[in-house]
Amino acid sequence: MHLTPSNSGWIEVICGSMFSGKTEELIRRLKRAQIARQRVQVFKPRLDRRYDEVHVVSHSLQKLVSEPIDGADELLEKVLPQTQVVGIDEVQFLGPGIVPAAQTLANRGLRVICAGLDQDYRGHPFEPMPSLLAVAEFIDKELAICVVCGNPANKSQRIVDVPGRVVVGGLGEYEPRCRRCFVPVPEPTETEEQPALFK
Repeated sequence: MHLTPSNSGWIEVICGSMFSGKTEELIRRLKRAQIARQRVQVFKPRLDRRYDEVHVVSHSLQKLVSEPIDGADELLEKVLPQTQVVGIDEVQFLGPGIVPAAQTLANRGLRVICAGLDQDYRGHPFEPMPSLLAVAEFIDKELAICVVCGNPANKSQRIVDVPGRVVVGGLGEYEPRCRRCFVPVPEPTETEEQPALFK
């Protein structure tokens, strides 16, 4: 149970592997804020079009209307003066600028709730999530269920042979795995092209 800060903004981070319920938890918190008649805005990276162009959608198909954005600058431009709660899904895709942007909003007195992957498909920390975790007041790590053995899973196993760190996908491309069942992918060679998402 979190203590609720008063007269202050703060950052909450919901992290974990794919299929762990991060977006579902984000939607739950944002809907509760709406029920409390707080002014809420929801954002997601424009590149995440898996289920819907505009809505934030969980793998269990719960959804909430959102605004697609390309990065932190656009987020700061779109947050309205009357907004009290900002929700951001798939925050790991928004680049390093999202950390100071979240801090700026929290310093203005807003509640900022971010959800995203804390590890990439190789099991490495997925920046900017580690930096965001360092400055957040509240952190919840969600676990999925390993599809191989049924243990708690905190890894996202890519099951398609596609190069690049960022491959937005779902059940056909990834599956949750525990530490024991996760098969690390070899490190890319220098000749392997990595997409440049943030300029």
